Amino acid sequence: MPPLRTALLQNSGHPGDPAGNLKVLDEAAARAAADGAGLLVTAEMFLTGYAIGGGVRELAEPADGPSGRAVAEIAAAHGLAVLYGYPERHAGAVHNSARLVGADGTELANYRKTHLYGCFERESFTPGETPVVQATIGELTVGILVCYDVEFPENVRAHALAGTDLLVVPTAQMHPFEFVAESLIPVRAFESQMYIAYVNRSGPEGEFDFVGLSCLAGPDGATCLRAGRGEELLLGDVDPKLLTTSRRINPYLRDRRPGLYTSLS
Repeated sequence: MPPLRTALLQNSGHPGDPAGNLKVLDEAAARAAADGAGLLVTAEMFLTGYAIGGGVRELAEPADGPSGRAVAEIAAAHGLAVLYGYPERHAGAVHNSARLVGADGTELANYRKTHLYGCFERESFTPGETPVVQATIGELTVGILVCYDVEFPENVRAHALAGTDLLVVPTAQMHPFEFVAESLIPVRAFESQMYIAYVNRSGPEGEFDFVGLSCLAGPDGATCLRAGRGEELLLGDVDPKLLTTSRRINPYLRDRRPGLYTSLS
């Protein structure tokens, strides 16, 4: 099984301007596809911007709304899967969502953030109730979380037990929490034996200062890719052979004793 070349788009785009962000996405998809990428991952709320206050409800769309269809066209035009963050309107609620579109433009998965962070998110969004959402790209199982979700070890372990190979995490990580990107993400990848693509926004936006530092961490605990603080498009490989080797020599999942952990829930 060949590696999946994965592109990480660290970019805050144009807050409040979905059309402008679709243009940024199209340009990044073209560059990523030209370098052989099969998957492009963007940041949390990439489609609209994060610090848009009351604009969240105004700019929210259904998963298959006009912007969703435009993303599908971009994915199909460049022949690569796209994972993007956006505010989703569904059944009268607004969710902080991430949607995965296949290389042919079809929807593969849609995830609603389950753990909302801070007053802004709790006032703007309804939390999702489905902890594990997965899709298949090639022969890899791809799972989705959003930002704060990955900071709960239970979430990542649930994905590991469900067979996730690559966990994609669009995020809006801000100062002074750089340690999440620098330390926590590689540990999560190692302890649950998977790849994690953690893709952040960058620079000041409203009251927030996003720290960048997007990364691709492997099951061996190594950071395969690491961005700086500014806008970047990084490309790296998710290697099924490394997954197989690492899972064989690191027995965390085999050595678990679930009967001892019942008090956790």
